[in-house]
Amino acid sequence: MTADTIFETDTAPSAADLAFFVDQKPALATFLDDALTGLSAEPKQIAPKYFYDERGSELFDQICQTPEYYPTRTELGLLDRHGADIAAAVGPDCLVVEYGAGSSLKIRRLLGALDAPAGYVAVDISRDYLRAQMSGLARDLPSVPVGAICADFTKGFDLPPESAALGSRRLGFLPGSTIGNFTPDDAQALLARSTKLLGKGGLFLIGVDLKKSKQILDAAYDDGQGVTAAFNLNLLKRMRTELGAELDEHGFEHVAFYNREQGRVEMHLEAKGEQTISLEGQDFTFSDGERIHTESSYKYAPEEFAEMAQRAGFEPKALWTDPDGLFSLHLLEVAVNA
Repeated sequence: MTADTIFETDTAPSAADLAFFVDQKPALATFLDDALTGLSAEPKQIAPKYFYDERGSELFDQICQTPEYYPTRTELGLLDRHGADIAAAVGPDCLVVEYGAGSSLKIRRLLGALDAPAGYVAVDISRDYLRAQMSGLARDLPSVPVGAICADFTKGFDLPPESAALGSRRLGFLPGSTIGNFTPDDAQALLARSTKLLGKGGLFLIGVDLKKSKQILDAAYDDGQGVTAAFNLNLLKRMRTELGAELDEHGFEHVAFYNREQGRVEMHLEAKGEQTISLEGQDFTFSDGERIHTESSYKYAPEEFAEMAQRAGFEPKALWTDPDGLFSLHLLEVAVNA
């Protein structure tokens, strides 16, 4: 446990169905501060976490239904197809700790497949959303004690004392290829921190998007219906409506492509002609074709990710992929000498 960790247990009625709800009071950067910093950078950038206002979340749900976007349905298929194999590899009575819980769609599949899980702890930075989602999950799964921690898992977090009652053998869960949104160095650092949290004998089940043809990857991030484009361009709407930015929403277009050299899909907003975004008394000018980098999504070959995990202090335990080689689930075990 870090010396400056603050635990605040929530006793509000809406948390009554939970084994515990602990607020570790994560520092929240503001959209305005990050927008000003990102637009001042070279190249210009905005963090992908700002995609997800209410409209952005609706658009992402629509993206998951497009024929081109394979990750969500493929990962769900892996959880369904290999649930018994995952349960056998993990064993009974584990405490599942999910990083960035969000929607409970995938954890329901995993908890349903595991052999008598000792409990489930959800970690997410959005306090109200987390409490509502996990209270609903606890009511739906009364046989599995559910706890929740409001924390920023990207910066590290601690399990509170209350979690000890749910079991000591831990299984981390990071689905959705979220690991791909980190640079390789940052992804390895997250894995290294996780060896301490999960402890001796701890396991980590991680969804990892695989390297594949540029044609498939480009289409997945630039669907024919234009849903991903609307999702990306929604950042400009948010800046205008929430931050009071002066800009031409139609003066930018969505650009997405697989950067083979970097091993990642990149999403950008590209200026069509000269553009200016005015925000808080500052003017940020764009030349024709200049871009705002909004997301990177790294893809890995199975052996690349396994090597990264070993450098971070894990040993590969099992790997599941779909028949088309689109997506993978890696089960890692904390190395003895970690």
